[in-house]
Amino acid sequence: MNILIADDELDMLKILQSYFQREGFTVFTAINGEEALAIFYQQKIDLAILDWMMPKIDGITVCREMKKTQKIKVLMLTARDTGEDEFQALADGADDYVHKPFYPKVLIMRVKKLLHIESVQQLKEVSFDIASKRVWRAGTEIELTKTEFELLRVFSQNRRQILTRDQLLDLVWGLEYVGDPRTVDTHIRRLREKIGEDIIQTHRGVGYSTSE
Repeated sequence: MNILIADDELDMLKILQSYFQREGFTVFTAINGEEALAIFYQQKIDLAILDWMMPKIDGITVCREMKKTQKIKVLMLTARDTGEDEFQALADGADDYVHKPFYPKVLIMRVKKLLHIESVQQLKEVSFDIASKRVWRAGTEIELTKTEFELLRVFSQNRRQILTRDQLLDLVWGLEYVGDPRTVDTHIRRLREKIGEDIIQTHRGVGYSTSE
């Protein structure tokens, strides 16, 4: 799933990017409304998180422009907390409205609900519960390591999208990881042995993706 976060507070932008990347989302960021629209027109964005008071183009205008062009979910994340503000945002097309300061887990839950991301995911004959981290193959429960489970979750949330080693390292191991990038290949090989060889495809010289 691709999300776009637009906010002119750089610290806030970095925090939100980190939270959502840990949840397996591919995150695009913008520091003003003009940049947000440029990214929106260039990329396939499933959901946008927009600050209201941004330079160049405000978040409400960005929301209206996005809604005119294609189907996209928009969540307004703003310090403006009056009922009239919330009413205006929803009337102009926003799907949800969250006040700052906010609780990150609640924000993530709201985003997942907007995108209809359920707790139990399915990839061919493999199903897994994100909440309990239990995994089944053809109805039989199997054991995955923490890293293997995180790889499975990231692939499920980015179906058919080719992910490079560097992207997988950021999403699964974290931005601070400084080890050998080939550890990705090792863990994917072990994951395939447990869930089946045909679920994750190799794109030589590029990266990996799901087969469906």
